[in-house]
Amino acid sequence: MAAALPLLRWGASSLRGGHSSAPPSSRLFSALRRPPAAARCEPGSRVMLKGMDYPELENWVRSQGFRPGQAMMLWKCLYGNNVWAHCYDELAGLNKDFRKMLTDHADLKALTVKDILNASDGTRKILFSLEDGSVIETVVIPCTSGRTTVCVSSQVGCAMNCQFCFTGRMGLRKHLSTAEIVEQAVFARRLFSDEFGSITNVVFMGMGEPLHNIDNVLKASAIMVDEQGLQFSPRKVTVSTSGLVPQIKRFLQESNCALAVSLNATTDEVRNWIMPINRKYNLSLLLGTLREEIRLKKKYKVFFEYVMLAGVNDSVDDAKRLVDLVRGIPCKINLISFNPHSGSQFKPTPDEKIIEFRNILIQDGLVVFVRLSRGDDQMAACGQLGEPGDYQLPLLRVPEKFQVAL
Repeated sequence: MAAALPLLRWGASSLRGGHSSAPPSSRLFSALRRPPAAARCEPGSRVMLKGMDYPELENWVRSQGFRPGQAMMLWKCLYGNNVWAHCYDELAGLNKDFRKMLTDHADLKALTVKDILNASDGTRKILFSLEDGSVIETVVIPCTSGRTTVCVSSQVGCAMNCQFCFTGRMGLRKHLSTAEIVEQAVFARRLFSDEFGSITNVVFMGMGEPLHNIDNVLKASAIMVDEQGLQFSPRKVTVSTSGLVPQIKRFLQESNCALAVSLNATTDEVRNWIMPINRKYNLSLLLGTLREEIRLKKKYKVFFEYVMLAGVNDSVDDAKRLVDLVRGIPCKINLISFNPHSGSQFKPTPDEKIIEFRNILIQDGLVVFVRLSRGDDQMAACGQLGEPGDYQLPLLRVPEKFQVAL
């Protein structure tokens, strides 16, 4: 998937420009780069606190001989009260014996900040190192309306091989743990709440296919919306998918968070090419499943993401087919300009053609937003995250009638 952008009204131009990759010089950033000595894992003897939901945390605290009230105080140190603890000195209010037990048997940090890149439009891209040396990317996107969104990754790389996505060139390297997902939102609040105000939205649109890692994504999103924890509104936590039908069913049955489906084509021929998952779960099956499942959820709307690729999926006929495809599904549609990168031959649809496409959808009563590029000068925009390296998944054969467009 790709770094997500706030939904913006059409009319503003895309912000592009200067390059600045210097990380912040604040003492907070310096401290966060250094994992505390107490966080070093001893095999078999330590637990990762942010890998547990609250019932699991409470049970573990009980098993160590402490009261449930201590578990709630710890939970609020990790996620609430503007603490977002990353070291044992930040666990204020816990009794001495409990803190000693945590020092001996628990880890508070799953990620280490490697770098922060500053885009000219104010977007920040955080590079995190994992324990095994892998690197993931998280994007923080401030908006003048007061909304600030953190776009989190769910995997290192991605197995879906969507042809327009830089992350897709990597292939799947590994799933992220619950703690590694949750901590991206925790770091966003620690690093940028003073600068941007409250981090209000979370989108699972960074590196990876979230529903391919559904167990950890469901658990992480539940921690994010916990009323005693990070306290995000379920309506403001959006999980994106390329269209894994069985996992979509499970997600809609088990989560109250928002769902975004990357559609990106109006025919199976095009979607088979640009999104190979369509060969397993085609448009008819995908959209039929959404109609059936969303019918059971009152006042629920799915977001359809549509990356516009010049000469591939942006024709008037595509717009008319899109209207027919989503008919009967409560939805909002986000039109996304393609952000070029070295791993793809596609070109962005011109602005005037995006307007024409949007107007056809609006005329049929659909709710449509155009999402502008953010952070593209630091490879932080939609479809630009990741580093494929020497090994890359193969580009698929371009259907003959689209070869001229590329």
